[in-house]
Amino acid sequence: MFLVTGGAGFIGSNIVASLNEAGRADVVVNDVLGAEGKWRNLQKRQVADIVPPADLFRWLGRRKLDGVIHMGAISETTATDGDLVVETNFRLSLRLLDWCADTGTPFIYASSAATFGSGEQGFSDDYSSKALRRLKPMNLYGWSKHLFDLALIERAERGDKLPPQWAGLKFFNVFGPNEY
Repeated sequence: MFLVTGGAGFIGSNIVASLNEAGRADVVVNDVLGAEGKWRNLQKRQVADIVPPADLFRWLGRRKLDGVIHMGAISETTATDGDLVVETNFRLSLRLLDWCADTGTPFIYASSAATFGSGEQGFSDDYSSKALRRLKPMNLYGWSKHLFDLALIERAERGDKLPPQWAGLKFFNVFGPNEY
């Protein structure tokens, strides 16, 4: 079973579609469907469950998953509620990382090109903490993603317990089905 946080959103729903196309119907979506028709992104998909964000860690419990694909975030680059963005994009991501490390669950997460800031430091794939500390995100969203990238890399450099496999994806401009 796979968990896709943000699974009803643009990128998440396409991940759900890809998992279904690979023969996986045991996909659980963690998202808020709301009243804006976001459910339509999943209407052609097979999902085993849809779990609201407030219930996520209760739902996880002692469950065994094949992987967590963490796309859920407040992704608006114009967001201004620092407490909400940090809670959602940084602290929740840390809790998921810890859960995956504790349960031996592979973890893929969405970082962002917004972590690079204006690009004055280039767009290097050097993910050492030294290289990451040089980056200067220009907005709250990019900064919240940058905090998580740094926290994870610093854990890796210290040899702290991490999931057996993990990857952060720095999305640049993306477009396609379910983009509104």
